[in-house]
Amino acid sequence: MRTIRTLVVAVLATFPLALVAQTPEKLDYQVLGRIREEGMQRSQVMELVSWLSDVKGPRLTGSPGFKAAGDWTIETLRKWGMANVHYEPWAFGRGWSLQRFSAHMIEPQIQPLIGYPKAWTPGTNGVITGDVVQVLISTPADFDKYRGTLKGKIVLPQAERDVRMLEGKIVLKMGEKEIAEAESTPIPAAGNVRPTRPTVTPAQLNKFFVDEGVAAVLDRGADSDESTGGSDLSWTTQRVDGGTIFVGSGGGREPNAAPVPVQVTLAVEHYNRMVRILEKGVPVKVELDVRVQFHNEGETPNGFNIIAELPGTDPKLKDEIVLLGAHLDSWHAGTGATDNATGTAAMLEAMRILKTLGIQPRRTIRIGLWGAEEQGLLGSRQYVKEHIADGTTLKPEYARHSAYFNLDNGTGRIRGVWLQQNFGVLPVFQQWITPLKYLGVTTLGPRSVTSTDHVPFDAAGIPGFQFMQERLEYNSRTHHSNMDVVDHVQRDDMVQMATVVAWFAYNAAMRDEKLPRKAQPSMRVAQ
Repeated sequence: MRTIRTLVVAVLATFPLALVAQTPEKLDYQVLGRIREEGMQRSQVMELVSWLSDVKGPRLTGSPGFKAAGDWTIETLRKWGMANVHYEPWAFGRGWSLQRFSAHMIEPQIQPLIGYPKAWTPGTNGVITGDVVQVLISTPADFDKYRGTLKGKIVLPQAERDVRMLEGKIVLKMGEKEIAEAESTPIPAAGNVRPTRPTVTPAQLNKFFVDEGVAAVLDRGADSDESTGGSDLSWTTQRVDGGTIFVGSGGGREPNAAPVPVQVTLAVEHYNRMVRILEKGVPVKVELDVRVQFHNEGETPNGFNIIAELPGTDPKLKDEIVLLGAHLDSWHAGTGATDNATGTAAMLEAMRILKTLGIQPRRTIRIGLWGAEEQGLLGSRQYVKEHIADGTTLKPEYARHSAYFNLDNGTGRIRGVWLQQNFGVLPVFQQWITPLKYLGVTTLGPRSVTSTDHVPFDAAGIPGFQFMQERLEYNSRTHHSNMDVVDHVQRDDMVQMATVVAWFAYNAAMRDEKLPRKAQPSMRVAQ
């Protein structure tokens, strides 16, 4: 007897084919050939990745690197002849950048420590040396164990963690099993119980450490593996160690943010060594130099999005918009290569391909490059607020947006599209991807995925989609890590990504009707 899930998959597998026969799309295969020729034979996508990642470097929103990358992108788009190229600024808060960092264990032996300061951490005001202590606090009662003993100390706030051998799926590619799961809609198991978490929050810990006068806090990163990208798939991979560290935020961007201690994330192997030495009763000392700069918001806000267009030409459709997007910002430990210079470069390259070919789209094709995705999709949310819907009020441009396509899952080639449960587009996309089979684009996943910039568009009622990509090392090694560098970007996959995006943008801009929408949210239209 087949399960309900099996029946759902079977229905979804046959449903689109019936609809395709009823609603044929007008596809221009000559244009596809031209897009393929330009995209595959004369690609500039890796040059774009290198400029954004190698040259401009980390692009933490509000930092000089973020602004430098923005200026370079604006200049590039104008050089290509794009229209309406401009910044859309918005208030973000304090920026932060690292000026210099070094860390050494100096007793019982000299050892350079692999690590990276967290974003928005304060600096040490010069080189400091401190005794290292392990401080394990998980309940309010634990504070009393350490009160009055930590002034000037360098704190290790976590227990030792096992370092596993590299085994299983480290590089993730989609085989038959993964494709089958992507084509299904998962049914959550009943009675799921979240694991018990410590009752002390990071904010409480930071306040305690500041009040006690600790010199710095050195951690080893998260306690458990994390899945990334919001696809809710079972085929995630373990994060690797071996000097790879996953670094996030250590403070607030708000001007009045609560004080925090100096915070550095270390490679787990170096962290573990100090814990084991301390457990033997042998003293450990660390020398630390953290120099940072905060960038306050002035007349020009620290947050911005970048907009450019390939104007529409059809008198009736030219004001409608097909939007391509990716986040320009990154974290700061690597150079933001796979997260998300790859997505940004692929979208830029798709626009270059269409412009170079002299494509005259019926609708306007617009690119939006977002700031502060890493702080909560802030840039794309700001765009939606300004252009599409502000709370429960629809803006005039709501009706003009036909679709939004997003890239933000690393360097792997596109295998299909996550449909966000928009079953009206299923027969449309099925026809669009049929001639892309030779490029490996075969799959339309019905589920709604989260955690990146298509989410605000989908929530506002715009057909918003994240392309389905091979994850490769994204989950295991490069996402938010010091190894997010150009060496892990795969050229052939990048060339494919930009070519596929250009084809999707062209078709969405040329069809007679806008893409089908899901049920409209309960909103009122602005007068």
